[in-house]
Parts: sequence; structure tokens; C-alpha cells
Amino acid sequence: MDTELQWSGQFVASSATNLSGDKIVLPQTALEQLLSAASTAAAATSQPSNDFNTYSSYYAGSQRPSHRSEEQKNQLPHPLTFRLVNANNGRIVYAGIREFSAEEGCATLSTFLWQALDLKEEGAQVTIHARQIPKGTFVKLRPLEAGYDPDDWKALLEQHLRTNYTTLTRGEVLVVPGPAREEFRFLVDSFQPESDAVCVVDTDLEVDIEALNEEQARETLAKIAQKIQSNRDGGSSSAGGDLDVFKVQQGQIAPGDYIDYQLPSWPRSQALEVEVEGAETDDDIDLLISPFSARQRNRPRLDEHVFGDFSGHPTKRIRLEPSNVELEDAEALWISVHAFRHGNDQSSAEPRPFTLRIRSGDLRTTQLSTASEQPPNPEDVRCKNCGQWVPQRTLMLHENFCLRNNILCPQGCGQVFQKRSPAFENHWHCPHDTFYGNTTSSQQKHNHLYHPESQFTCPSCSTTSTFTSLPQLARHRTSVCPAKTILCRFCHLSVPQEGDPDVPNAEALLSGLTPHELADGSRTTECHLCSRIVRLRDMETHLKHHDLTRKSRPAPRICRNANCGRTLDGTSHDGNTRAQPRDTGNDIGLCAACFGPLYVSTYDPENKALKRRIERRYLTQLLTGCGKSWCRNTFCKTGRTNTGEGGAVTTKDALPMIKPFVDAVVSAETKPLHFCVDEASQTRRALAEMLKEEHGMKGETYSLPWCIGALEAETGQLDKAREWLGNWAPTRLEEGS
Repeated sequence: MDTELQWSGQFVASSATNLSGDKIVLPQTALEQLLSAASTAAAATSQPSNDFNTYSSYYAGSQRPSHRSEEQKNQLPHPLTFRLVNANNGRIVYAGIREFSAEEGCATLSTFLWQALDLKEEGAQVTIHARQIPKGTFVKLRPLEAGYDPDDWKALLEQHLRTNYTTLTRGEVLVVPGPAREEFRFLVDSFQPESDAVCVVDTDLEVDIEALNEEQARETLAKIAQKIQSNRDGGSSSAGGDLDVFKVQQGQIAPGDYIDYQLPSWPRSQALEVEVEGAETDDDIDLLISPFSARQRNRPRLDEHVFGDFSGHPTKRIRLEPSNVELEDAEALWISVHAFRHGNDQSSAEPRPFTLRIRSGDLRTTQLSTASEQPPNPEDVRCKNCGQWVPQRTLMLHENFCLRNNILCPQGCGQVFQKRSPAFENHWHCPHDTFYGNTTSSQQKHNHLYHPESQFTCPSCSTTSTFTSLPQLARHRTSVCPAKTILCRFCHLSVPQEGDPDVPNAEALLSGLTPHELADGSRTTECHLCSRIVRLRDMETHLKHHDLTRKSRPAPRICRNANCGRTLDGTSHDGNTRAQPRDTGNDIGLCAACFGPLYVSTYDPENKALKRRIERRYLTQLLTGCGKSWCRNTFCKTGRTNTGEGGAVTTKDALPMIKPFVDAVVSAETKPLHFCVDEASQTRRALAEMLKEEHGMKGETYSLPWCIGALEAETGQLDKAREWLGNWAPTRLEEGS
């Protein structure tokens, strides 16, 4: 039994905001003392007990310590955990180590530990003990506030613990930051195994969230129900949901609201056009789209979207080509309709109706037809003022009326207005870009989005960059923002991608990973095929190497006996098809077990004696039988009886049956032989024949030698043999057979 590491020290405590979770920093001398204590504990553990006899004591003392045991003496427990005590108030908390770089006699504590020990001022004395605690298997947390939605914090909780904590102490408050800079606070209530603290590193920790009391549980349910109802009602807005291509969706939206839709499927090889149209020409209804994928996890909003249309036209339209890189690996499209609210203006709070359409296919034909320059009738001509097609005979009357009442926009946008109409009086063109509109509200909206009085800053990250427009901010939040949510391919959690947007990580750019995945992928795991320790981010390349090796691996050489389930060279669990090259004593393709009854030491260069022995064995099987109840050999009296194909045959009938096989024994022709074998070998052969006819999940099939090798490597276990084939064997298509 290992002796626990014994070490303690008293230090002057200081706090540091750059330390997170339960981490502490100790001086270098603490590390030296810990290593010395570890050596002492290892020596005490290896010392023989007094119950040994004299010979045992002498023998043990005569052995020189191995290099491995010397290394173990200088090894510290992993992870290294500590018990911190504030002697002034008796508060106790457990912690993990960050590094040994503090000043002599000082210990730097994270903000969490400082608050847990209730330290009042810098320079307080803290006693620190090295204490190994059990690895936790279960922890119960109780939220300190009502209304926490499990969809909000479960993934964050697992990520936060793995990144920042080595231990959990019962009775302490765990603070988990949320994606919108909110905080979720949990009381650490109990553990399994029962202890004052548990280690949360390298263990499968099950977390249960339970309300503090019944009143809080009822309040939480009420808040969640209120949130669902609010999303459903949306302030008199329609509810979102799934969309279908070619199916028109109608609804209404209140100013300032978002209605979220999702398009789960669409023709990926065709262009897609999403269009929203308001009932009134001055409706400020916008269209936002973001693909839902591992790299985009958030709903589209004004300041966070991939595609958007904020133009002053009553119809907003976004066209997505199938070659668009943003649509690669998209599981669905998230489409949001937004009604713009002008400040605190409540005068136009009535819901606004809209129509949402989705079309796919070749959309160029319809667009070209609407822009055709051909007149509807051959005698029609176009008015130079309003651009309408009118008959030639009435052109003079039309132009006189049109010039008196209509005016063409002098700034070249092509719109025609009635003179002294509100639309013409409010018509505007932006001096900074090509946008224009017909209402003061649309101009205010454009200025707010593209030309604000003060520049925008990202609310999710600490970057000092500013953005001159909301689309620029949205591009930042959906591309390089460290707080952008991704689905990590290694921890399988929705986490921030991290990194520095001003100084991109070159390795992350070249590997196609995010900075979080680059760090998370540095963790190692064991390859399930070869048991080597491989970094997670290198596992894909490592498995491709296995796949190339699998396709080039030589097939097992199987016994020529049609009833035998053995290979000539042996196959192993790790895919080696030449694991035990054996001297079978023959060159006719039989395994040692099948050739054994035919072996003699007589010199027989022309194999005449071998043919006679094979003929005699065939005749013995057909005339007498092997007498085994499991035999299914069609060239055996017992096997023929067991399978219902008849019993013994006469010598006259047997000789023509066996002559072709005897003649082909030493020829280039590889006709099979038919000898009785033991039950296990026969069973493996029957299972291999069945495996050969099976189709895998992807339709793959395997040749008979590989099926026999798989069953031999896995000692006849059918499920494990299927797994062995998937890991190590090429398919028939890959073999070219």
C-alpha cells in the first residue's frame, strides 16, 4: 500500500486575477521539499517488513534498485492537490497547482480560493498541506438562483470544470460564466465517494443539478415556461419553426422582435433564394441567415449573422449559390426575420405582416424576363420620363401628363415619384454609399446600421478594435471573434473558439483548427487499434496511416482443406497476418493439423506415396466415417449421415469421386481437399462462410481468407471478428476481387 505524501508549509497569501478556478502558485523551494517528501514516502513503501525471514531479507537487500524504481521515487502524485487552511477563521478549501514560480515564502491564490478562505487583506497567513483526495464519480450541484435553463449551462459547466478546476470542495460556490457575460452560481452539495473534496481530473464525473428547495424548483419551472411562452408569443409576433422549400410562410412581427426559422434540408446542388416581403413599402423588415454547422452555432442577429439584407427595398432577398464556402458541412440554415425599432418610438408598435418565400433551382430565367427590354406590343414606345411602355399614338398625351405630374429621381436611382408626394419629399440618397430610400425612418435605420454616431465594439470579447457598421461587427463575431461559439471536434462541447483576432495563430490557420481545438487537441489518448499514445488532433492522420496499411496488408494463407478454419501462418488480434509462420511440413497448402495424419519420413520426391496416403484417407472417410457427431464433411460417411446426404458409398463409387482431387494435389490446380477436422476448426470455417456473404453497414464484403483469419484472431467470437475485419481487413472491392 502506498504511503501518502507528507508535506505542509505556512505562506503569506496574495491574490491574482490571472489565476482561474482553484489554482495556486507556490515557490520553487516548495517543489524541492515535495520531491524530497515523495522520495521518503517511496522508500518507506519499498522497505521490507519485519515478518520476512532471514533468507527473504537477505535476498531483497541483495537486489539493486531498478532504473524504473528510482524514477518512481522522484515522481509526485498526479494530479498534485493541496488542502488550504485559514487559521484565523478555520475555513478550509482544496486546490490544484498551477506552477512553482512564486516568491520565497509566498503563495499566490486565485480569486475563487481567496473568497473561499474569506481572506480580508493581502499578507494573511495560510497553511498549505499536500493532500491526495479521491477521484470523484458523482457531484450534486444546487443553483443559487431560480430560472437556470439546462440548455444554457450544461455544456459550459463541463468545459469550465475541465479547464479551470482540479478539485471540488463541498460547501463552496462554483461560478460558471455564461456566453452572454452572465454568471451561473452553484453550491457544491455532495460527492461520491463520500468526502470533503474530490479530484475532477482524469475521471468520469456525473453531475446532477437539483434545486435548493421546492419553492426554487417551482420558480425555475415558471421562468422557463414564461421564456417559452415569450418566445412563442414574441410580443404579438408569429412563432418560428421549420421551413419547406416552395412553401410560402406568412406571419407578423412586432418592432424589435426576431422570428427564428430553420430550413433543415434543401437541394444542395442548386441555388437557393430566400425572400421576405412586407405588406407595406415602408416596413423596416430585415432578413438574416446563418448556416448551422460546427463553426456557426448561434442564431442570426443584427450584430451576428453571415448573410443579411438591410436595403431600403420592400422586398429583401438573399441568394445562396451551392458553391458558397459558408454552406460547407451546414446541417441546416437558420433564417431570422427582424423588424427594426427606431429607438424608443412606441407609435408604430403594431405587428407588421410579412411573407417569407424560399425557392431553389435555376432562378436566372425569371430574373431576366422581368428585366426584358422588349415592348409588350410592337407599336409601343417607352416614356422618357417614367419609363413605361405606352402606345405610339398616345405618347404625346402621356408625356404631357407625365411631365406635369411625375418626376424622375435626379440622382439616378431610376425611381419615379409624383410631384409634391411624401415619398418624393422624403426620398434620400446616402452620400457615403449607394443606399437610398423613401422614408425618414429608413434613413435613420441606415445611419444607425452603417454610419453610427459612435463606433461599435464587440460585446463578447475583449478586443480593442472598433467597427464602423453593424455588418462589420457581425462579420467579426462570425469569423475571428474569440467568443464565437463552435462545436469542438475533440471535447464535443459548444465552446468559444478563443484566440487573438489581431494576431492569428499560424498553426491553427494551417491545420484548419480553431485555437481552442488546437489546445484541446494536444491532449493524448490511446489508439484503439495499435494502443499507441497519440494526440487527439493527430488521430485522424494516424488512422489514415492504419487505413493505408490495411489496404496493403497481405491476405491470410488459409488451409487447403475445405473443412478447416485455420490459417498457415496465424493471425493476431493486432491485424498481423503472419503472426506465427509455421513449418507445416508440406508444400501442398495444408496446415500442420490437417497434414499430420499424412506425414511420413519416407523420401518421396514425386509425391506418389503422398497421393496414395490421401487416397486411403478419402476411402477411409467414405467407407468407415470418422464417427464424430459434429462432422459435416460431405466426403465422410459420418458427415453425409449427419447432413442427410446418405451414408456410406461403395469403393466402386468412391474412387471416381476422389480421383480428381488426388490427381490435383501436386499440380498447379488448387482444388480443395476434404478431410475431417476438430469441432472448433469446423465451426470457424462455417462462420467464415457466413461472414463472407454478409454486407457491412456501408455495404462492404470480405473475402473468405480474411474471414477465416478474423475468426482465428478472435478465437471464434463472431462479433469481435466483425470488428477485426472492419479494423484490419481490406474489402473485396479494395482487393480488386
